[in-house]
Amino acid sequence: MSIPQSAGGPIESRDDLVRHLSKGTKPREAWRIGTEHEKFVYCLKTHKPVPYEGPQGIRALLEGMAHFGWEPIQENGNIIGLSQNGASLSLEPGGQFELSGAPVKTVHETCAEVNLHLEQCREVATEIGVGVLGFGFAPSWSLDEVPVMPKGRYGIMKRYMPKVGAYGLDMMFRTCTVQVNLDFESEADMVKKFRVGLALQPVTTALFANSPFREGRPSGFLSYRAQVWTDVDNARSGMLPWVFDDGMSFERYVDYALDVPMYFVYRDGKYIDVAGKSFREFLARKIPEVAHIEPSMSDWADHLTTIFPEVRLKQFLEMRGTDGGLWRRICGMPALWVGLLYDSVALDAAWDLVKDWTVEERQAMRDGVGRQGFKTPFRKATVHELAHRILEISAAGLKRRAALDAGGMSEDGFLNPVRELVNRGYTRSEEMLKNYYGAWNKDLTPLFTEYNFL
Repeated sequence: MSIPQSAGGPIESRDDLVRHLSKGTKPREAWRIGTEHEKFVYCLKTHKPVPYEGPQGIRALLEGMAHFGWEPIQENGNIIGLSQNGASLSLEPGGQFELSGAPVKTVHETCAEVNLHLEQCREVATEIGVGVLGFGFAPSWSLDEVPVMPKGRYGIMKRYMPKVGAYGLDMMFRTCTVQVNLDFESEADMVKKFRVGLALQPVTTALFANSPFREGRPSGFLSYRAQVWTDVDNARSGMLPWVFDDGMSFERYVDYALDVPMYFVYRDGKYIDVAGKSFREFLARKIPEVAHIEPSMSDWADHLTTIFPEVRLKQFLEMRGTDGGLWRRICGMPALWVGLLYDSVALDAAWDLVKDWTVEERQAMRDGVGRQGFKTPFRKATVHELAHRILEISAAGLKRRAALDAGGMSEDGFLNPVRELVNRGYTRSEEMLKNYYGAWNKDLTPLFTEYNFL
């Protein structure tokens, strides 16, 4: 989750909020790719999550990473993140470690950034005796075992989440994701990409399903993370069916966001709890705790980071539907979406594929993929067949982009791990379940060795 935002001065009118989003429009040559991924940090000896403090803690990991030139971000005397050249390292509520990559031109560059991060993580983690796992849901830890990181917003969220959904604390403390942030050249382009992204998000959930376990046993789901998101806080998450309505625009998203409940207002280094009150009420000075505070554009930017739909709009679009995953698959996720959305022919083909899907069909697919993965039915086919099709569209789009590395490799090569999944017809989760019932003898201990990034 984000660090406090900086976005400008007082809010004069609703138009300021709309302009903030519309400032994201960029000409095609300025489009960039930003990949974010989270992973679990655990003690190599105990296979338990590590605390913030201590020689094997998250603070020690952050301080070690600072030796590579990352600049510390502090909150109340605690290092809570790092920044460098447009990228940042940050903490999720339970100590999940996140790289928010710098905006770069090609998938080659975003994958090079990921690999450099791996090298740095490996060096520091080896020194302090921790491992790193990429899964959508913590495979064996109970909520009580997961520590709370010292960030003010997380205390507010921890108190509020149980009031609005059954899985809010699970989302905060036991999930990890990979997402990609992509640009648009106009409002119409934003709307088209938003719609395609929402419609196809469940297919990518199935493609990257990587969280079949909960508290040491099979959960009954291939992506338990996807199940968690069905009941976190429906006022700020989900498939946003109204995005497909006539009149979708920056203004329409602003009207939605104005009514999403806030968590906090951040002032003078402190988080003020206003959980459950809307930004609209904040603007109208109807929240007693902050009625004396003049709303600013930074408040608006902060608020936009606390909205969690399957695709999120800020000054770019975030594709948010996939589990955290194995290192070599992290680059496949941004490659898939870049191929679909950054080539006009591919975007048209993807839109032709999804444009007549109904609200009910999209939602049924989203509801099904967490448990059924590729086998989720859709019309007279399955999600597996849809995955084949979107992979074809994306690969053709990447080839037309013709963004080659120094060795002449196309971005299309980053889809190879995804091709492997589609061609074999079963998910990474199903592979792990086979191991669980077979070679692992219903014991997850080998998982911490076989799937450790480092």
